[in-house]
Amino acid sequence: VQLQASGGGLVQPGGSLRLPCAASGSIVSIDTLGWYRQALEKQRELVATITRAGRTNYADSVKGRWTISRDNAKNTVYLQLNSLQPEDTAVYYCNAKAVTYGSGRYSSENSWGQGTLVTVSS
Repeated sequence: VQLQASGGGLVQPGGSLRLPCAASGSIVSIDTLGWYRQALEKQRELVATITRAGRTNYADSVKGRWTISRDNAKNTVYLQLNSLQPEDTAVYYCNAKAVTYGSGRYSSENSWGQGTLVTVSS
């Protein structure tokens, strides 16, 4: 599964961004899509996940500010980031847990996108 994330950039505190991430490849189905982030000199951490059925899970630090959603027909996950703060500055990575089909067999894959940088600064 290939994941293409975009939408990052420089935004002022209190601003908003929307990060889309599109999955492609020999995808049979995608169970969970998610966003993670890694700030400078910190470990990668979960931001939000969403199952195919639409169940969501958020890190406490983003609850009430951000919204994860998905378009199953487009194999795309979105992260709406509102009320951004400097501590949200990080590289944001999308993740997909998917079933693929190739060479005559099904496989489970855990795939990562290349990351998109979000910088919150005045």
